[in-house]
Amino acid sequence: MNCHTSLCLVLTMVQLWPCFLSMQRHSIQNTDQPFSAARRVKRGWVWNVFFVEEEMNLTEPVYVGQLKSDLDKEDSTFKYILTGEGAGNIFTINETTGVLHVIQKLDREKKALYTLRAQAINRNTQLPMEPESEFVIKVKDVNDQKPQFLDGPYEATVPEMSPEGTSVIQVTATDGDDPYYGYNARLLYSIIQGQPYFSVEPKTGVIRISSETDRETQEKYFVIIQAKDLIGQMGGFSETATVTINLSDINDNAPKFQHTLYHMTVSEAAPVGTTIGKIMADDSDIGENAAMNYVIEGEASYVFDIITDNETQEGVVILKKKVDYETKRKYSIKAKVINRHIDERFLNEGPFEDSTLVRITVEDADEPPVFTSQEYVMEIAEGSESGSFVGAVNASDPDNTNSPIRYAIVHGMSLKRLFSINAQNGTIIITKPLDREITAWHNITVTATEARNPEQISEAPVYIHVLDVNDHAPEFPEYYETYVCENAEPGQLIQTISAVDKDDSVEGHHFYFSLQEEVTNNSGFSVRDNQVFVLAIVALRQQRKKSLFSEKAEEFRENIVRYDDEGGGEEDTEAFDIAALRTRTVMREHKPRRNITTEIQSLYRQSLQVGPDSAVFREFISEKLKEANADPNAPPYDSLQTYAFEGTGSLAGSLSSLGSHVSDMGESYDHLSEWGPRFKRLAKLYGPHKTARD
Repeated sequence: MNCHTSLCLVLTMVQLWPCFLSMQRHSIQNTDQPFSAARRVKRGWVWNVFFVEEEMNLTEPVYVGQLKSDLDKEDSTFKYILTGEGAGNIFTINETTGVLHVIQKLDREKKALYTLRAQAINRNTQLPMEPESEFVIKVKDVNDQKPQFLDGPYEATVPEMSPEGTSVIQVTATDGDDPYYGYNARLLYSIIQGQPYFSVEPKTGVIRISSETDRETQEKYFVIIQAKDLIGQMGGFSETATVTINLSDINDNAPKFQHTLYHMTVSEAAPVGTTIGKIMADDSDIGENAAMNYVIEGEASYVFDIITDNETQEGVVILKKKVDYETKRKYSIKAKVINRHIDERFLNEGPFEDSTLVRITVEDADEPPVFTSQEYVMEIAEGSESGSFVGAVNASDPDNTNSPIRYAIVHGMSLKRLFSINAQNGTIIITKPLDREITAWHNITVTATEARNPEQISEAPVYIHVLDVNDHAPEFPEYYETYVCENAEPGQLIQTISAVDKDDSVEGHHFYFSLQEEVTNNSGFSVRDNQVFVLAIVALRQQRKKSLFSEKAEEFRENIVRYDDEGGGEEDTEAFDIAALRTRTVMREHKPRRNITTEIQSLYRQSLQVGPDSAVFREFISEKLKEANADPNAPPYDSLQTYAFEGTGSLAGSLSSLGSHVSDMGESYDHLSEWGPRFKRLAKLYGPHKTARD
């Protein structure tokens, strides 16, 4: 039987492992040859993983193991060859004996596994005695690496007053040793600094709140965490990391005033809006949690106010209403400060506000004189002698000094020539007679000055109304030139005349019209006085024909104020003078129809005097509008007609045909065309050219 014996590799694990003999592989040439159970296995190399310890102190080569074939008779015929990773420079083999050595220090963290190949050849023929086989040498880990915190430095923020167990941050360390072999890379975390407020989970490195924290006491913590391998046992390596933990603010503190009482002063001369002083409250919180508002409580809030300065968080006390030293000299106000933002979690800890007292003293100031009235209205009759009393003004010093007052008239030398004021008592007199028809109202300004301090001065307007006196005779408003036909009948109307008076009359003027005495007997004309009217009728003196009206019938007279049918233009204004609206007389109660001739004349004169009251204008216009709206016969154009009831008994009889009971078709009006342009309209209506349709 020819058979090959197998190669035996003996690997000795340094200090720990005994020699390991590989299983042999035999070449079977004769199957009849009996074999032991060991020789019946298939030929070849069977290898396992072997360990070599790292970090050995190598002063000389260190024995690893031995490679040997069972065919080797130790006669130097066999030669052992080693190839693969580290062969020759890290691992060596004795060619004759097959002993393996490591000649360099191994570092598992750099290379943990080496793959090698071994073969036995005949030294003489160089032919393989055994097939080449592969085996592995694994570097056994030793605890030579320290834990490291690669993500540091750490910083975290957590709200103050957070409950226990609140997670803050997680720290993580790494170890370069083999995590699968022993405990060299198994770490355990512990807290070195930061108790009792913080703790760390040993296995995870999660830092948690372990006790109540208060930012107002300490707002920053430096926590030191240690990581140790060998699960914290003696002899292991460790490393520490610092974690900066900041506490964020919450509104858990109420504002509090720095003082329980504040003293301030304000001058009575200070204008509204003046800053009187400042108050301040402190809040241990920060940011919006420290934002606050100031308010004033009670009746003092009508006089004073507080504005919150958002930058300084001060309360600025300002004057809301002027104060008077002589009325009230001291104020005691209650001021309150309140947090703007309230955290509902802490409502049960009490109100987030505070109160204080502010005492304000009013200081006296020299104030200007004060008149008893804001304005004065006085009256004096026109034509009064110089030195006549008009009225008096009065002012006083509001201060306790009660300085004497001196009075004077200002605003215009012309007014000073008409009026004079007593500097001591404020009595106003006239210096020359006044004419109402020239000026009905005089407006002057009176000053009051403190004798002890001329800079303190006040003014008051005085309105002086000049009252009317009957000092003017009636006047004819125009020159009358009248035409009469030679065949005019007696009693015929040839002219209507009127009169005016510059004086004023509330009830209206009453004029008496007559011809001069030397003309009365020698003239062929007569004047018929209308008594209550401001006009008269000039008629032929001869007796008029008997009236067609009944003597007992009431007679009417008609006053026609001229108007233009075309309308427009300035002549429309002749029908009614707008100056009549400028009256100070209060109109009487409205009546359906009344005699307004006298009233119009009176209003015309009163329009020349304009006083401070214009309410009567509106009342007059309103009443006239009502009257016109209620009259169904009012003409649809701008005009003014007035009718007056005369009653019975007039010697002249009625000139109107309104009350006629018979037709006037038999009357002859041919003479109207000879009366001139003033009777052109009547001539057209009743003249000889009148048609039957007319």
